[in-house]
Amino acid sequence: MEWHMYFLVVGVGILAGFLNILAGGGSALSVPMLIFLGLPANVANGTNRIAILLQNGIATRSFSKNKVLDYQTAFPLSIASIVGAVLGAAIAVNLNELIMRRVIGIILSVILITVVFKPDLWIKAKAGKIKKSNTWWSYILFFFIGIYGGFIQIGTGFFLLTGLVLSEGLDLIKANAVKVFIILLYTPLALAIFIFHGQVDFKLGLILAIGNMTGAWIGTKVAVSWGPKFIRRVLIIALIGSILKLFDVF
Repeated sequence: MEWHMYFLVVGVGILAGFLNILAGGGSALSVPMLIFLGLPANVANGTNRIAILLQNGIATRSFSKNKVLDYQTAFPLSIASIVGAVLGAAIAVNLNELIMRRVIGIILSVILITVVFKPDLWIKAKAGKIKKSNTWWSYILFFFIGIYGGFIQIGTGFFLLTGLVLSEGLDLIKANAVKVFIILLYTPLALAIFIFHGQVDFKLGLILAIGNMTGAWIGTKVAVSWGPKFIRRVLIIALIGSILKLFDVF
């Protein structure tokens, strides 16, 4: 690979990290870019996890420092997601992803409709209105989100945000903080499975991570400073882009 292509990797990583922290869908940029550089799809999927891990480490530290990370909500849901992610990663090393991409595109389209036409659901915190009887349903929900996250990662942030906003009643700032914490905890296990199957390019993964970490640092600053309304706008744009990508429009 020519030396100047490494700048492309870092640049895409910055944008992907920024999108991943504020909304989701950054991997819809980074994974295709890795494939474009010559990696097989499964290796690109595994290599991307290095950047995801380091990106979310930076973001978690920043959100925690700004006191917007709700650990009481994050830890129990993380356990369910971790179990799901291990299963999803084990499936990913052998399964064709085309049908899943189409199904996910349809689901994201439904989420987009609620974000556009029901903005109050996403902007106003409702944690005090969520009944404790929903707890076990939350665990089941985040277990399945974990399966998807372990499987392909692309779009996982959208599903985590949806669960955290609509099921747990968090606003988009706190939901983003919990989202990156959950991904931080399950990614090492998913990454280990890809490494075990020889589906990780460490050099490209670490170069991509430089960009992702930079984008994540910027994203956390923007999220805390600019608030839920701005995050919702970014979320709408990211959802539209991911849906078009999943349906191979571009």
